[in-house]
Amino acid sequence: MTEPARRVPGTAREGRLSYAVFLLARAHRGYAADMLRDMKLHPGQELLLMQLFDRDGQTQSELLEAVGLDHSTVSKSLRRMQEAGLLTREPAEHDRRVMVVHLTDKGRALEEPIANMWRTLERVSVRNLTEDQVEAFTAVAHAIEQTLKSDSS
Repeated sequence: MTEPARRVPGTAREGRLSYAVFLLARAHRGYAADMLRDMKLHPGQELLLMQLFDRDGQTQSELLEAVGLDHSTVSKSLRRMQEAGLLTREPAEHDRRVMVVHLTDKGRALEEPIANMWRTLERVSVRNLTEDQVEAFTAVAHAIEQTLKSDSS
């Protein structure tokens, strides 16, 4: 049984796709946030951890660039994660002003739970879609992302 379509506010009628993207992003983020809460993480922190799982010992600037979030958000997240014992931050040998981020054992232990979370999120998200629909949606989403990025530059 499908859920009835939401009424699009009058001011968004000229932006039906954008409103649909907003609703999708909010629902997707909310679903992920529930799973992250079980791991005692806030949304976005898993993205930083995933970067460190791939390459531990990155600078805060490298992490900032990799996740595409603003400086204050990344700095606040890293501070919270350090306080939770998931990572350490220490000055780089080459430049004491540069902070290098390393996972702790506790942070590294979240790799499999986070991978499971993403598998579950994907499975639930595509449950009612065909493989062709998943491929088409992914291509369209990337095209929209690139257009928005190039238009804001």
